[in-house]
Amino acid sequence: MRVASLFCGIGGLDKGFVDAGFDVIWANDFDKYAVETYNANFETPATLADITEYPLEDIPEFDVLIGGFPCQPFSMMGQQKGFEDTRGTLFFRIAEIIDYQIKHRGNKPRAIILENVRALRTHDKGHTFARIKEILREELGYRVFDMNLNSSDYGVPQTRNRTYIVCFANEKVTEFEAPPTCELNYHMQDLLETDVPDKYFLSEKIKKTVLSNGTGGWDAKAETDLPIARPLCATMAKMHRASQDNYVTQEKGLRRLTPRECARLQGFDGPKTSDYIIPVSDSQAYKQFGNAVTVNVANAVAKEVRKKLEETGEWNR
Repeated sequence: MRVASLFCGIGGLDKGFVDAGFDVIWANDFDKYAVETYNANFETPATLADITEYPLEDIPEFDVLIGGFPCQPFSMMGQQKGFEDTRGTLFFRIAEIIDYQIKHRGNKPRAIILENVRALRTHDKGHTFARIKEILREELGYRVFDMNLNSSDYGVPQTRNRTYIVCFANEKVTEFEAPPTCELNYHMQDLLETDVPDKYFLSEKIKKTVLSNGTGGWDAKAETDLPIARPLCATMAKMHRASQDNYVTQEKGLRRLTPRECARLQGFDGPKTSDYIIPVSDSQAYKQFGNAVTVNVANAVAKEVRKKLEETGEWNR
């Protein structure tokens, strides 16, 4: 089953779908460092390009489209400008790509899987989300389903709520439920590295800031050594307060997470493995894992999508 991956980043969605038996034949991102990491880990290299300028005719035919389109326009951490933000309009580029496949290739992709932040559902009082589903349903002709999935329900100790939109071209698909959850068998402390370099430990000066409860009108309790991590964010390198980022205690004192631990919290590695290649700087790695899709969740969705495609006889068509 041929998959095209948009906004692939470092391949969280891609790995989840590949592990479920899908074949990613084309992937794209405009961040050169993310593409560097992606290409160090996947057989089919990602194309480095701005998708808004990339010729539609150069995108090969595909059966399934996946994409974690940029979340900043809808995120609670941003200004929630939605479609007013140029990044928000990238959803319309997704629609153009699908429409081109249908009208110019005679190829209607069998499934579309999109991922974004939970706040997408409530942005602009729900109008943004309604418009997205209207385009997918009315203009492109898909059966559209949506759900909120939390990474901690799929085997990794990280609270990370994300909206998934799953679409099928086959009208026989009348329902699609959230993938079954699984038991969480380990905590954040179980995936920590040992003999961690001194650079990850906090100085007394920065520790005071990190452990403060907030300033001005913003106040939140600083907590460390959580069994289930807070959501990893793209700006982890800046070391926010412990009410925003994750900090753990080891023999040398309090420290931030390492990039490898972030890889484990996002499901790219197991709790004690280090197979995923990280060829970039720590700063870029934190950004990449903070922006990534949790592999475990992507894989759970991919397995359910495959089941539906098998049920409708489209998997081997």
